[in-house]
Amino acid sequence: MKSLLFLAAFFMLSLNLTAQRWHFTTFLGMANYQGDLQDKRFTFNQAHLAVGGGLSYELTEKLFLRGQATFGSISGDDKKNSRNSLRNLSFKSSIIDGHFGLEYYFKNLNEYSFSPYVFAGVGVYRFIPTAKDSNGVKRNLKPLSTEGEGFYQDRKYYSLNQLNIPFGGGFKFVLTDDIHIGIEVGMRKLFTDYLDDVSTTYVDEATLLANRGPKAVEMAFRGGELKNGAIYQAAGSQRGSPKFKDWYYFTGITASFRINGGGGSTGFEGSGGGGRSKRGIGCPTKVY
Repeated sequence: MKSLLFLAAFFMLSLNLTAQRWHFTTFLGMANYQGDLQDKRFTFNQAHLAVGGGLSYELTEKLFLRGQATFGSISGDDKKNSRNSLRNLSFKSSIIDGHFGLEYYFKNLNEYSFSPYVFAGVGVYRFIPTAKDSNGVKRNLKPLSTEGEGFYQDRKYYSLNQLNIPFGGGFKFVLTDDIHIGIEVGMRKLFTDYLDDVSTTYVDEATLLANRGPKAVEMAFRGGELKNGAIYQAAGSQRGSPKFKDWYYFTGITASFRINGGGGSTGFEGSGGGGRSKRGIGCPTKVY
């Protein structure tokens, strides 16, 4: 009986120490993308709200494991891009993003009041490109195969669920031993050029009409809606550029909260009595 009580007490103590290495993280900011309908590499133009949350775990005082889910939306519109305004295409897509990776701090936040950091890992995401037709009705673009995916030449369907490579960085600031806030930019390297449903060249109009119907033709070329006399472009005319893949990114404010905090030990050796005591009452001893 005493042995069981000892084991139970040891287990609870271990769980308590381990819990103090976990942090709950939140994110609030904006999502945007770079592609055929948004040629700027980084911009706040046409950005949309993004929110997220996750967990991080202290492997060492500078190296963390992190996992996070982020939800947002992205869009692009030729009317706001003078270079391709006569093409008159547009899209909007929700983004569901999840990733797992490592986060490295250049300074020990047990000793300093702030630190730059970087992160990288592996991720998954889901997107659904849509656009409003001439009647204002939202249309899902993938089933329309606006560039002949699935029937024209060797163009294959693109998947709405894909892998990505997340990476980025920011600055983290210490409010208390258990609460940190930060500014973060997170990029996503993608393996598709169809995030915006635009990539290559126009399909022959008659072929597109026969395979996907008049709505596909309408959504594939929209210059005629500008009432400038433009007609559907000849097959093979440039619609997008497959030279570079699309990207999306998140920029915003983060906040992290130590789980089971309250000034207890993190369990790391050499941190001033096994905890965060180098800060005394919660203030870092170094601010540079």
